[in-house]
Amino acid sequence: MNSPILQLLVLAGIAIFLVLRLRSVLGTREGFEKPPAPAPSETRSNRAGFEVIEGGPDHDIVDHVPEGSDAADALAAMKKAEPSFSVSEFLSGARGAYEMILMGFENGKVEDLKPFLADDVYETFEEVVAQREEQGLTIEATFIGVRELSLADASYDETSGLAEITVRYMAELTSVVKNAEGEVVEGSATAVKRQKDVWTYARTMGASDPNWQLVATDE
Repeated sequence: MNSPILQLLVLAGIAIFLVLRLRSVLGTREGFEKPPAPAPSETRSNRAGFEVIEGGPDHDIVDHVPEGSDAADALAAMKKAEPSFSVSEFLSGARGAYEMILMGFENGKVEDLKPFLADDVYETFEEVVAQREEQGLTIEATFIGVRELSLADASYDETSGLAEITVRYMAELTSVVKNAEGEVVEGSATAVKRQKDVWTYARTMGASDPNWQLVATDE
């Protein structure tokens, strides 16, 4: 065997030996590997952009009333007195309460509404329904929906814990008034009318009864 060929074989054997030794020490790079951990300074820099700033505005309040207004302060006091209270959830409930109370009144079934009405509001509703019955009038109404709803005002008495929230509504419905003979004397079964109301609800914060009562109505 020529000397150059022998030298090449020896060098090739040494190279193969070194490669095998390196693989046994360093291992192989196969599959998904964890990325290298960032330097501590880089981690702190990235996290700084995601830190929550404490003491910022409560969007459950400022999404409905101006920040710093008397209404906003009253709502904040309500939430302090009863941490589980949510303005957004209240307004969602006020939407359903409006339909329930309005349609109960239109259909003359105010006795079902008594738990949700203040005594003077209940008495007023009851008198109106009684007058209708005396005149032989009935109302056939269909509620279409609340088109607009907004929180108009709020107040809170820290001494008594009494909270009041005023809600402005604009709803659509059809309403027909019929006499004792079944003749239409007012309204239309097909014409949609818009009705605007401003209702005030009240409740003692922290009370075991979760229901708010309608204490005042206006237009």
